Amino acid sequence: MTLIKSISGIRGTIGGEVNNNLTPIDAVKFAAAYGMWLKNNSEKEQLRVVVGRDARISGKMVSSLVCNTLVGLGINVVDVGLSTTPTVEIAVPLENADGGIIITASHNPKQWNALKLLNEKGEFLNAEEGEKVLNIAENDAYLFAEVDDLGRYKKNQKYIDIHIAEVLKLPLVNIEAIKNANFKVVVDAVNSTGGIAIPALLKELGVECVELYCTPNGQFPHNPEPLKEHLTAISELVIKEKADLGIVVDPDVDRLALVCEDGSMFGEEYTLVACADYVLGKTKGNTVSNLSSSRALRDITEKHGGKYQASAVGEVNVVELMKASNAIIGGEGNGGIIYPESHYGRDSLVGVALFLSHLASLKVSCKQLRDSYPNYFMSKNKIELTPEINVDTILEKMTLKYKNEDISTIDGVKINFASEWVHLRKSNTEPIIRIYTESTSQNKADNLAIRIIEEIKEII
Repeated sequence: MTLIKSISGIRGTIGGEVNNNLTPIDAVKFAAAYGMWLKNNSEKEQLRVVVGRDARISGKMVSSLVCNTLVGLGINVVDVGLSTTPTVEIAVPLENADGGIIITASHNPKQWNALKLLNEKGEFLNAEEGEKVLNIAENDAYLFAEVDDLGRYKKNQKYIDIHIAEVLKLPLVNIEAIKNANFKVVVDAVNSTGGIAIPALLKELGVECVELYCTPNGQFPHNPEPLKEHLTAISELVIKEKADLGIVVDPDVDRLALVCEDGSMFGEEYTLVACADYVLGKTKGNTVSNLSSSRALRDITEKHGGKYQASAVGEVNVVELMKASNAIIGGEGNGGIIYPESHYGRDSLVGVALFLSHLASLKVSCKQLRDSYPNYFMSKNKIELTPEINVDTILEKMTLKYKNEDISTIDGVKINFASEWVHLRKSNTEPIIRIYTESTSQNKADNLAIRIIEEIKEII
């Protein structure tokens, strides 16, 4: 059980002790700190914040605490209820709001929840802003409103429909081609809000949808991180239903994984590669992903005459580099698509629409499309942290050991070898060191990971 306070928000397990878990007191404290940060940075008489949540069991409780805390600060709240992370991101500017809070622990198991914080553009706070929120919480520097100045609360639960309409308006979403393709798709939404959003989007695109775990009750039927080992049920159902593909989203619908018609994984890393291939084929431009993402995006970008760059891990870092390099598409290799034509946030609805447009226009199968891309294989591993493990010492010693290789230290340590790489970094969301490797075969990627883990264990 743990509570992780970081610049990207506050994340923890429900129940337990204050300051050690995400208790009601911690939720109130952090919501108040965010509200005070907004007030400190605004001349406006009346502020407005959009609040939405995924379908976690604890979501309704945490949402009530957050909404009423903001009201207590004199801030007006627009509660969009059961929603997705990208839906809240889109709602903030459409509501002319001053910020947003998404109540979701993303891919973490059901005992976790979190508050993700947005600015007035519907984008995540940067490091400096997040630090200020943490300082306010640390010092309990809140000033609540008097009775006549309390904020107003209203519900608006139409935003998933509005989000879908915004996606359908995108010029590169080829609705006619998708309808003509007569796709049949299986959707695994891990019993969260993707079960509302993705089938509704597919219906508008004329796609036949077979629903698997699409009841938004927060009872996750498998580990909600959309990795191969958790997706056996959808793989089997895609084959049984003779579907064209499977679509998998995480609980807050900002990560998109795809399953080919033969039940094999398209590969989380390749969601972004395929969408970028489609977009770059229609619009010349640059791309960005993070240091833990596949080299395949670089290869595809260069094929289309664009320039690829890598940022530190974290959506806010990807977005900052995308803006600086005028990237027309980017994201994270975990299936997160960021398409600025829509908004600067990872969005599975946008990803689904772009991917199906690509598949329909090429008139190939999902497996044929996957086989057309450069073949890289990743191994994603982690080492659980205990209080006595000093991550900085480990990273310093590994940097020294491989000092003659091409090394990046903008986020942990990334060691680039000729045909493979390893990225070591402390997670922002869990008490672990992440060890990602990529090579030209699964065996090579796994063996590189095993070697690096052994070297880290020797240091520990």
